[in-house]
Amino acid sequence: MFGIGMTELLVILGVALLVVGPKRLPELARSLGRALGEFRRASTEMRHQLQDAADAIEREAERPSPQPEAAAERPAQLKEAADRPPDAVPSPEEGPPRPAESPRG
Repeated sequence: MFGIGMTELLVILGVALLVVGPKRLPELARSLGRALGEFRRASTEMRHQLQDAADAIEREAERPSPQPEAAAERPAQLKEAADRPPDAVPSPEEGPPRPAESPRG
């Protein structure tokens, strides 16, 4: 246990008994135990959160990336659509034609 032998542990407990006193020693030990338990819970929770984040990053890295060719074609199609007059018929790659807007009077 932390590289402390039985003799060293007895000396530490004896000094603590002299410094704190016999009435407050159990209370001090209890609060120290609670603090250590809370620290262990917090460190375990932190370790689980870090592991979950690492797993999420790993899953994201395993996903296939989008094809660069398809991404390169899209801006060209948008530019062609912007250059075309509004009443022109769209090409088959662009999808179905949009309904004509009704004039407001």
